[in-house]
Amino acid sequence: MRIVSLESLQTLIPNTLMENLGLEFTGMGEDWIAARMPVDRRTCQTYGILHGGASAALIESLASVGAQLSIDRDAMRCFGLELNANHLRAVQKGYVHGVARPVHVGRTTQVWDVRLHDDAERLTCVGRLTVAVRPKEGAPGQALVDKVP
Repeated sequence: MRIVSLESLQTLIPNTLMENLGLEFTGMGEDWIAARMPVDRRTCQTYGILHGGASAALIESLASVGAQLSIDRDAMRCFGLELNANHLRAVQKGYVHGVARPVHVGRTTQVWDVRLHDDAERLTCVGRLTVAVRPKEGAPGQALVDKVP
């Protein structure tokens, strides 16, 4: 995975779902990328706990950015194919922190494992995103993909 600055990752957030959810990238390495998301009015459901859809959005955001950093973006692009999330523990306040790691980075597909934890480092959700890797030519939405550092 190509290593870029956290500042350049933050440039992906404006005008996206990630901005609406308050997502913030917090770290990355050769085989991982991390972010956090607040547990607040933007991300909670009616019972005052973190919404499962918000967790899923964090999972997909982390894995998608990781996938984009793992390909030749001049020739290829990534699209999510399947998202799975198992919610293990409710979160009512603070942040949920996520770390994504590739399980498989192939020529045409990738699989990413994402673990979410609360501020006390308790596992709250596990997720997996399967990604298709396809040629870049003529695909819709190119401007957004080209923003990835």
